[in-house]
Amino acid sequence: MKVLLTGGAGFIGSHVADQLLARSHEVAILDDLSSGKKENIPEGAVFYERDIRDGCAEVFEEFKPDVLSHQAAQMDVRRSVREPDFDADVNVLGTVRLLQHCVEHGVHRVVFASTGGAVYGEQREFPALEDHPQYPISPYGVSKLAGERYLHFYQTQYGLPYAALRYANVYGPRQDPHGEAGVVAIFCGNLAAGRGSTINGTGEQTRDYVYVEDVARANVLALEGDASSGAYNVGTGIETSVNELYEILREASGRDLPPAHGPAKPGEQLRSSVDPTAAACVLGWRPETDLATGLERTLRSFGAPGGNQQSAISHQQDHESRKPVDEAT
Repeated sequence: MKVLLTGGAGFIGSHVADQLLARSHEVAILDDLSSGKKENIPEGAVFYERDIRDGCAEVFEEFKPDVLSHQAAQMDVRRSVREPDFDADVNVLGTVRLLQHCVEHGVHRVVFASTGGAVYGEQREFPALEDHPQYPISPYGVSKLAGERYLHFYQTQYGLPYAALRYANVYGPRQDPHGEAGVVAIFCGNLAAGRGSTINGTGEQTRDYVYVEDVARANVLALEGDASSGAYNVGTGIETSVNELYEILREASGRDLPPAHGPAKPGEQLRSSVDPTAAACVLGWRPETDLATGLERTLRSFGAPGGNQQSAISHQQDHESRKPVDEAT
């Protein structure tokens, strides 16, 4: 199968590329390198340095893809608030132009990287199912939801099948700790360098952390399968507080670096987690990497010692055994 992969030089996209190539698919990566890195591009993939906002007609004409894996995006939530027009230009118009070319060039299926936490906004139920009310509180979340709606339009109007994968908080090797990045990458970068970390607010805010290789596998299953078009959560359904996350990482690294606490981020969601049941039933996907194992692998990729995994596993198991009964309303 010939797969056109946007954002394939980035954190998640490069892992998707690795797994597609390992399964003998032909892969072309389309990336403008605004945040992706050339060194992330795996051997065996064709590379086009292009901006998705240009539509990339010549790429479709030359490569003739069977399917599209659309990972490229403007992912900075704070930038989306400062520059909602730029966010919409990349995430909405860029997506629409790609979908138009998919129709014109006979692409058989599209897999779209959406977002769980940002699409649902302030959750009412934990973990959220796919039919949870969707009221994004950032332009980034709005633009991803718009992408899902355009996918539905192209499926209804032109018969273009799709899967929108609503990622939880993805972490793992190759995530950039600089700028607005995942908190795991920031903590790992600091621990590797022997620096302390600052936790925003109380640290009791929770997220659903899912390992990047599991996310890449969800993409491969969605591309290779023939599941009904729709949105699917890709997460674990387990909430972990930022405080607990840092403690697991600190113990795994063996470094005695207690965190500092700074002011809370204005408007930050307090809780977020997604229910992956539909992905298990329809795509045959389940998360396979427990948090302690994934964090230890991530620490090693950042050059941190990562020599105390058993202590981190024990800490995580203790944390999960104390998890309160779901208080959804």
